[in-house]
Amino acid sequence: MEKDTKSLLLQMFERWAGEEARSFVMLPPSGSYREYYRIKGREKSAMGVYNADLKENLAFLEFSDHFKSKGLAVPQVYDRDLGSHIYLQEDLGDVTLYAFLQGMRPGKDFPKELADFYKKTINNLIQFQIKGGEGLNYNKCYPRQAFDRQSMLWDLHYFKYYFLKLARVPFDEQSLEDDYHTLIDFLLEADHEHFLYRDFQSRNVMVVDDEPWFIDYQGGRKGALQYDLASLLYDAKADIPVEVREELLQYYMQQLKHYKTVDEQLFVKHYQAYVLIRIMQAMGAYGFRGFYEKKEHFLKSIPFAIQNLVYLLDTIDFKEQMPTLFAALRNVTESDELKTIGQDNEMLTVSITSFSFKRGVPIDVSGNGGGFVFDCRAIHNPGRYPEYADKTGMDEEVIAFFGQEPEMAEFLQDVYSVVDKSVKKYMSRGFKHLMVNFGCTGGQHRSVFSAEQLRSYLLKNYKVKVELKHVEQDMKKK
Repeated sequence: MEKDTKSLLLQMFERWAGEEARSFVMLPPSGSYREYYRIKGREKSAMGVYNADLKENLAFLEFSDHFKSKGLAVPQVYDRDLGSHIYLQEDLGDVTLYAFLQGMRPGKDFPKELADFYKKTINNLIQFQIKGGEGLNYNKCYPRQAFDRQSMLWDLHYFKYYFLKLARVPFDEQSLEDDYHTLIDFLLEADHEHFLYRDFQSRNVMVVDDEPWFIDYQGGRKGALQYDLASLLYDAKADIPVEVREELLQYYMQQLKHYKTVDEQLFVKHYQAYVLIRIMQAMGAYGFRGFYEKKEHFLKSIPFAIQNLVYLLDTIDFKEQMPTLFAALRNVTESDELKTIGQDNEMLTVSITSFSFKRGVPIDVSGNGGGFVFDCRAIHNPGRYPEYADKTGMDEEVIAFFGQEPEMAEFLQDVYSVVDKSVKKYMSRGFKHLMVNFGCTGGQHRSVFSAEQLRSYLLKNYKVKVELKHVEQDMKKK
């Protein structure tokens, strides 16, 4: 984001809030190319958004205004500047349904309280689909007005080119294309005249005061009711047990009957087909982000998606009509490499980050929460001296500087002692992720050196995976 865009967002916030902004913190990147910034003053907080895609911005803003007028739980848009590709919206906090789910689940159990929250979410979903679709200007949809044959082909080709081909799964091109059209013909038999949210999954549902709120609906369009339910219940990393999914499917159909007649048998048959295309779309996204863009954390969702696919292939009853497609899907489920890709099942991952307090403390994107934030600002700062101004904590000159500073050695010994206890406990209990942050004034010398030293210490003393990130230095490289 350009500096003038930051200035415009700050001006927008201060104009809305009537107070000076005290912090401006970029949130971790998600699966989109939008940039989110939490802006806080003394009393108020808001989310500043930058997105270079004007049509996507128009869709989000149009939908937000419409849904708000219908009383749906979406963020209020406070201000917008389409020419600068920015807008200011309500801050709904950091707790997604995915994080809420991870915090409430002891192992594989799925508590009743969590199932009840999913039922609340389903009630809201039906409101979006029925009430939210009434009077909506579908001309603002982006990239298409409906989840039609063209949209479905895009998703299926996404799966073919970014998952099957990159994962080296064999198939006959023409036969697969024929099966795609057979699948689409069946999908389009379902009633597809309602609002389709498009990405209705646990990371786009926020938990605010024990109620679900909703974000990232800018890809919405006209389509079938089954698609969004499939997105929610077959959300790969949410890992909802089969019996709970069935309970929630039945609950959805019973609630839907308050608004329209439902042929349950036919609804379920179409639902299975929409589950299938949704899983394929998601796996295409994992392949694009993981195999193609080399973003490893997207690969970690693949084994969960395969588990869902295994169950679906065993229960779906129209496999014979699409032999090439289902042969390729069966090959995916039988791949030992794909079933374990991106998964360090027995190994704890420690994420170590250096940062500047000017930008705020990094957010834990693992969904685990917890960990440590160590403040390095009490340590003698080489940044005060001109000869170190263009150096970082990875340069020999700075390393030598800290080698002569007893307070840095004492600080790191204290850090090791504290982190040791968590690493040992996390490993013994089978936990998968621990986050450790080091902050200083500029994120250049003390925090970088400390992060590097902890990385070396952990790799020397424990069998763990370490992910190291220097926030300020990485941003300077862009």
